[in-house]
Amino acid sequence: MTITKNENGPEVTLKVEGRLDTVSAPDLEKEIKSLTVANELTIDFEKLDYISSAGLRVLLSTHKEFTNRGGMTIINVNETVREVFEITGFSDILNIKGGK
Repeated sequence: MTITKNENGPEVTLKVEGRLDTVSAPDLEKEIKSLTVANELTIDFEKLDYISSAGLRVLLSTHKEFTNRGGMTIINVNETVREVFEITGFSDILNIKGGK
């Protein structure tokens, strides 16, 4: 998994590429925890191929954290990842915009 960070003051975008699974989820979690001054977080999943329950756990804890700060949005979700969000009910919890 590759994470690219783009900071614009208190707004941060993380582009996540590859697989978000048990092995890589701690890396995303570490990156997110380092965003101490960010108020708004956008996570771009345009090039995310796969997400596991470990990845979902990171997203849920991040959602809770950023609800108190200003918000979290997930963008560019492909059909495979969107299906996981829908089956697990995460599509009702997370703010998801755009996608294929």
